Amino acid sequence: MKNKISLVIMAAGIGSRYGGGIKQLAAAGPSGEILMDYSIYDALKAGFEKIVFVIRHDIEKDFREIIGAKIECVCETEYVFQELDDLPEGFAKTAGRTKPWGTGHAILACRNAVKEPFAVINADDFYGRESFANIYRYLSEDIHKEGLENIFLSGYILKNTLSENGGVTRGICKMGDDGFLQSINETKNIRREGGRICADGIDSISEDTFVSMNMWGLYPSFIDKLGKGFVDFLSGLSDSDIKSEFLLPDIIDGLIKKKEACVKLIPTHDKWFGITYKEDMGLVRSSIEQLVKKGEYPVNVMAELIKYK
Repeated sequence: MKNKISLVIMAAGIGSRYGGGIKQLAAAGPSGEILMDYSIYDALKAGFEKIVFVIRHDIEKDFREIIGAKIECVCETEYVFQELDDLPEGFAKTAGRTKPWGTGHAILACRNAVKEPFAVINADDFYGRESFANIYRYLSEDIHKEGLENIFLSGYILKNTLSENGGVTRGICKMGDDGFLQSINETKNIRREGGRICADGIDSISEDTFVSMNMWGLYPSFIDKLGKGFVDFLSGLSDSDIKSEFLLPDIIDGLIKKKEACVKLIPTHDKWFGITYKEDMGLVRSSIEQLVKKGEYPVNVMAELIKYK
């Protein structure tokens, strides 16, 4: 019997980018859809059966009312909570820390809710249909290299992921001829400048470089590795460190270097767009409008999902 495959949506950072709490999830589609609705639509069409939202307790009420209630109507839905005090035994939150522990910690929060293969995405990104279909196919085929943690990454072309309104952070991928990742380097402030693409400490990056947008295909065994890795991460922090994060690209890069994981990069030509800056919303809305006009998405994705169910 085919395994159920879940989609984990990291939404605990809602409100941290530019304030206003959950209100930042402004309508992007013609029927009031937010970007997350399109991700869920694409995922369910691809075959995913369960949605797991990673949120915070302080946004739970609004999140369930505004987002969760409509998703609960179309598929199995669970909520887990990423909180600063969710730490292994023997550790306590550093005084003065307000910054979340990072994307690795977000997935670790799913340890009691996810016992099946799963994909991971950010809440405020538009990934495109091809990416969901590809990740689902690889997870459902359950292709394994024995003795290694098997991971799948939807690889986007850098030029398809930039913002016109400022620098972005992307995981720069180095890929071998066999299609497996050799390294992934979390790179900050990637932007177009003077006719080239550059970043902090890097003068020039090819626009055709593959990058990670935090769309991963994973197995439950990965969460066990996160638990051990988080203890090591916390043990290495100084008492004054209130900003370091336990990040998926760094974690996975470490597993590659220790030869404990193999990461298959699945190229996608989908164009990413998202809401890194307030000014991005205009482009997001116009991009959705064009996709609807082309017939790639319905005018009302939730109504279509309810009908589809």
